[in-house]
Amino acid sequence: MTAAGRPQRDGLSIGAVLAQLRGDFPDVTISKIRFLESEGLVQPGRTPSGYRQFAAADVERLRFVLSAQRDHYLPLKVIKEQLDAADRGHAAVAAGPRPPRKLVSLDLSGNEDFGARMPGPDDFATEREIRLTQEELLSQAGIDPAMLGELQQFGLIRPGAAGFFDPDAVLVAKTVKAMTEFGIEPRHLRAFRASADREVGLLEQIVTPVYRHRDADAKARADEMVKELAALSVALHTLLVKAGIRGVTGG
Repeated sequence: MTAAGRPQRDGLSIGAVLAQLRGDFPDVTISKIRFLESEGLVQPGRTPSGYRQFAAADVERLRFVLSAQRDHYLPLKVIKEQLDAADRGHAAVAAGPRPPRKLVSLDLSGNEDFGARMPGPDDFATEREIRLTQEELLSQAGIDPAMLGELQQFGLIRPGAAGFFDPDAVLVAKTVKAMTEFGIEPRHLRAFRASADREVGLLEQIVTPVYRHRDADAKARADEMVKELAALSVALHTLLVKAGIRGVTGG
């Protein structure tokens, strides 16, 4: 029997669980599942050798958590409270899809999408590094060298140590270019850079102690914390701006 009282033969390995979830959640990883376990959101049984054994109910619980993060943008603390309530016999809020929140988004193809959802934790996942030359950045962002010089001067775009740029630099350039149509210049946006640096500094203070832990899952826990905190930070910033705009418009 496992720690949860389930027969060992009925359990799934963490790899098998990953295979079941990947179809609906392509970004899920074994590290992510381990992190959710460390946060108490799922409690698989263990074999005598210490291997995780997941029951069907555990898999459905993981589906709920991942859906709530992706579709509802809920922090793990809130998701855990819902699951705990369900364990006590109260109905958990369904984690199905809902209409996306509104946030300006710009893609690399040059198409502006003003109906995109607010970023969730998975939007801050570390992806394979893509390096762009200055010429590629100028072409994809549709800006000239003079504007790029201003973006760099005021810290809105920062090339890497080798002088290359990442895809986010293209999005920043496109966003600033759109703002210049309203008479805003890059020099007016230095406060955005300073604010972002302060937010990153705060997140760094929170997660750095976790990264320093020596256990095998420490980095995975810290990576997940960074992503969730980043999403919450963006959400808070957006909501505060929204509230401030109501004061401007009198709405």
